[in-house]
Amino acid sequence: MIPCLAIGLMSGTSLDGVDAALLETDGAGWVRPMGALTLCYPSAFRKDLRRALDGDIDPASLEATLTDFHAKAVETLLERLAQSRKSIRIVGFHGQTVLHRPQEGRTWQIGDGQRLANSIGIDVAFDFRSDDVAAGGQGAPLAPIYHAALAEAAPQRPLAFVNIGGVANVTWIDRSARLIACDVGPGNGSIDDWIARHTDQPFDANGRIARTGVVDQSRIDRMLSAAFFQRPPPKSLDRLDFSDALATGLSLADGAATLTELTAAAIAASGALFPAPPARWLISGGGRSNAWLMERLAALIPAPVGPIETLGFKGDDIEAEAFAYLGVRKLLNLPISFPETTGAPRPMPGGRLARARR
Repeated sequence: MIPCLAIGLMSGTSLDGVDAALLETDGAGWVRPMGALTLCYPSAFRKDLRRALDGDIDPASLEATLTDFHAKAVETLLERLAQSRKSIRIVGFHGQTVLHRPQEGRTWQIGDGQRLANSIGIDVAFDFRSDDVAAGGQGAPLAPIYHAALAEAAPQRPLAFVNIGGVANVTWIDRSARLIACDVGPGNGSIDDWIARHTDQPFDANGRIARTGVVDQSRIDRMLSAAFFQRPPPKSLDRLDFSDALATGLSLADGAATLTELTAAAIAASGALFPAPPARWLISGGGRSNAWLMERLAALIPAPVGPIETLGFKGDDIEAEAFAYLGVRKLLNLPISFPETTGAPRPMPGGRLARARR
């Protein structure tokens, strides 16, 4: 396919807003990121999303508002990058995960693909996870095939791409381009919950609170002995599979330190799940902005660890870029999930297509 322009939209488990990214790609390994932005949710809507996750309100009641917010993100991105909507071949729309229980055959991302397509006047690919889960896969993670395209810029192998959002996941790539991936444990989610519960802040900026605390290592060891951490890939998590309950009874700083250490330790321990230890670890997602978490990863992992910016890419944009890439692969009917990334029975295409009414 001749390279085309695509927009990717991601509203992740951190519940902070919509990431929108413009990508030029052929959908088959060649990529050129062209700019991105984050449109933060109003605090009231962010609270509503969290209430939906907790089961306090019907997630479907938020779908129209969420979809319209994504439309605003597209319009803002087009304006900021001086692109016409006619130049965009496809929009890859993840939606907002409100439930992920693949072991029960269930995954639910709210977001109305047809409403979005009609609003922005561009075709939309959406509902990327359902086919994989219906076939017996985990439905996550889906970014590994995009990581494979980014890996062309790095000579080291094996290579680990780590995304730290609400949960943390790792993609392992070797010299033969073999992909293995899974969710590995909590990311920022439980830390954010702890900070929001005990302060008026939504997160621990730069890990400043955690840095002053003392880790309760016995709690870390007990948690890491749980069956999930011993299970080989593929495997995935719901945003609420881990909570800040691990820190119950600790001070603000000690709780933040312990939860941050769990995230770092789980990521570091995941290296043993792969056929060979990664020679380099590249970190994307909001977690890479937590200086203390990055220091702990560097201390626990016996290989170079750094933000994905060291490879020339922007860590806040990777997930949105990935869904632009998946949108183009939907058009080409190319697989987006694989037996060693999601547990799908075979390489599988995914997603549905909503044609814009023109």
